[in-house]
Amino acid sequence: MSKRVLITGGASGLGRALAAHYAAAGDRVLVADHDEPAELPAGTEAFIRLDVRIHNDWQRALNWCEDHWGGLDILVNNAGVMAAGRIERLHADDWNWILDINLNGVAQGCRTFVALFKQQGSGHIVNVASVAGMLNEPGMASYNASKAAVISLSQTLHHELGSFGVRTSVVCPGPIRTNLRAGLYSPDPVLAELADRRIRDTGLPAERVADQIVDAVSKGRFLIVTHPENRRAVCLKRLLPRVAETRTARRWRRTTRQLRAQDELEQGRAA
Repeated sequence: MSKRVLITGGASGLGRALAAHYAAAGDRVLVADHDEPAELPAGTEAFIRLDVRIHNDWQRALNWCEDHWGGLDILVNNAGVMAAGRIERLHADDWNWILDINLNGVAQGCRTFVALFKQQGSGHIVNVASVAGMLNEPGMASYNASKAAVISLSQTLHHELGSFGVRTSVVCPGPIRTNLRAGLYSPDPVLAELADRRIRDTGLPAERVADQIVDAVSKGRFLIVTHPENRRAVCLKRLLPRVAETRTARRWRRTTRQLRAQDELEQGRAA
C-alpha cells in the first residue's frame, strides 16, 4: 500500500536519496527544504519550502498534508547542519544556530504532527541523528550534543507514543558522501580538514544509507546505526568502555598536536 512521506532536507544529500527511494517504491513523497532545488528527486510529488526553525512553516506543511493527502504516514526529520570546533572557540551564537536546526527543528516537527498521528492511530516519526551523538568524539561538542539530544528525544517518544499506534525510529549514520561538508561550520581548520577527510575516506554513498534506513523503518526498528564500523564502535563503548576511552584519548592526542601547530601559526600571523 502506498505511503505518504514528508522528508525535511529532502532536496539534497541523504534526504534526496530517501525521497528518491520512497518514490521509486510507489510512495507519495513531499520534499521539504529551505531552498527549492533546480530539479526534484525523480518520482516525488511536490516541494514545500520549510525552514525547520519556523513554526509557521511547519504548520503550512501540516496543512498541505491534510489538504492534499488527508494525513501522513511517515515524517522524516532529516534536515541538519554540522559543526566542529574546540569548545572555547564556539560562541553562544554557534550553539544557538546548531541547536535551533538539529534539535529544535526536529522537536518542532514531532510536535507539529503528533496530534495528527494520534488522531489517525498510526504514523511513523523518523529522526535522523548521528552516531556522533553516541560516540561523542572530542572536537565536535555542539554537534555531538545536538545529535545526542535527538537520540534522547526519540527514545522518549518511542515510549510516549507507542500506545497510540505511533512508531518512532532514530537513525545514527556515520559519514555520508553528501554536501553536508559544504555547510560545515568550524573555527578550527584542522578539525574541519579531519571531518572532510573522514567523509571522503570512510563515507558511504547516500543511496546505500537510504536503502538501509527505508528497510529498517519498514521493519519498525527503533535504533538504526547504518555503518558496520560504527556498530562495532558502539558495542565496544558499551561492553569495554575503558578500551574505547583509551582509543579516543589516543586519537585526540594526535589531533591536539596538530591543533597546537595551527594555534602557533595563527599567533605568528597575528604578531
